[in-house]
Amino acid sequence: MTITRFAPSPTGYLHIGNLRTALFNYLIARKSGGQFILRLDDTDPERSKQDYVDAIKTDLEWLGLTWDRVERQSDRLDRYAQAAETLRQAGRFYECFETPTELDLKRKKQLNMGKPPVYDRAALNLSDAERVRLRAERAGHWRFLLEQHRIEWADGILGDISIDAASVSDPVLIRGDGQVLYTLASVVDDIEMGVTHIVRGSDHVTNTATQIQIMQALGGTPPSFAHHSLLTGPQGEALSKRLGTLSLRDLRAQGVEPMALLSLMARLGSSQPVEIRADLAEIAEGFDLSQFGSAPTKFDADDLFPLTARYLQSLPVQAVAADIAALGVPETLAPQFWGVVRDNITTRADMAGWWDLFRDGATPLVDDDDRDFIAQALALLPAPPYSAETWATWTAAVKEATGRKGKSLFMPLRKAVTGREKGPEMADVMALLQQKPGGVA
Repeated sequence: MTITRFAPSPTGYLHIGNLRTALFNYLIARKSGGQFILRLDDTDPERSKQDYVDAIKTDLEWLGLTWDRVERQSDRLDRYAQAAETLRQAGRFYECFETPTELDLKRKKQLNMGKPPVYDRAALNLSDAERVRLRAERAGHWRFLLEQHRIEWADGILGDISIDAASVSDPVLIRGDGQVLYTLASVVDDIEMGVTHIVRGSDHVTNTATQIQIMQALGGTPPSFAHHSLLTGPQGEALSKRLGTLSLRDLRAQGVEPMALLSLMARLGSSQPVEIRADLAEIAEGFDLSQFGSAPTKFDADDLFPLTARYLQSLPVQAVAADIAALGVPETLAPQFWGVVRDNITTRADMAGWWDLFRDGATPLVDDDDRDFIAQALALLPAPPYSAETWATWTAAVKEATGRKGKSLFMPLRKAVTGREKGPEMADVMALLQQKPGGVA
């Protein structure tokens, strides 16, 4: 069975980059009838907050990315301790005592000598007495001892990958304060939860190499890996400084439709065109990881709004009935209202402005040169109720009385009735007006 996972850290809100990873893993699982695990990387007790856990679940539920089970790494600390002991017994885990300052000085010295800034494994040469003395001064951190040969795998997006372990520092798996780091916790979880496929950002490639060795050292079989490209801004700029404005909760608040967002993210960076899909099952059916490339992928949040508008245009009135009812639109008018406004909104929230207009009228938009004309025209308009024929009847009467025709006739009347220069067909607008348009101040 295919088993995938999404492992966010509950130290902040999900953003568009997180969604890319979550969606890919979700689609792989659902397309194959497998399992999708939500795994909370909450081993940092100071930064992990329940509010963020709740927000992560809310965002995923809003998108329809349902999980088969939830796991919390904070509940599995005993499993990580046991794995650490296994690595110690195998001679693959060693204690180090350098401070951050000392490590920084080592890196700078290596760079100045033209060498890669790789940890020099000095801790392996410490005597037992030296370790005892250093433990009395400071807490030690634990590194995994890499076997210095090439680490290779067939990546689902990047193709064949080969990394020389000698060019990589032995990774720290447990900090001096005892906190288990993601690299170890993730490996243990992936082995014990039977994860078969992992999709994540290309910034994890080196991390994947070290995790493959850790998995093998613990007796596990590495899953299939794929590393998707990282998102950039529309001009190719890094998104890191803008992620605060690209949180899923903010996009939701702006009225972005889930299917617009999912349809875009399931194709962005691939050779397939972006097409609005009706549901996640349809997205999963057409999802193909091999169609994605390695080049950085440009993302523009502004693209979500035309897609949202297109999605809304495809919906029947039943799909928006609750939104329409919440505005106070009579149930008998709902189909007519939706048929008129659906092509003239970008988000669901835009419906409110149109109902305000139909119910209460609009503030007339009248040019100075048209004031007398509008006053004369409105005098020729009877009181409601109006029908789809009212517009044609009224404009014919105004044309005969004023001699105006074409744009000079229709545009001033549209602006006076709706307060806007653009909108639905005026015959449809008139049929929904609940009261006679107001006069000119």
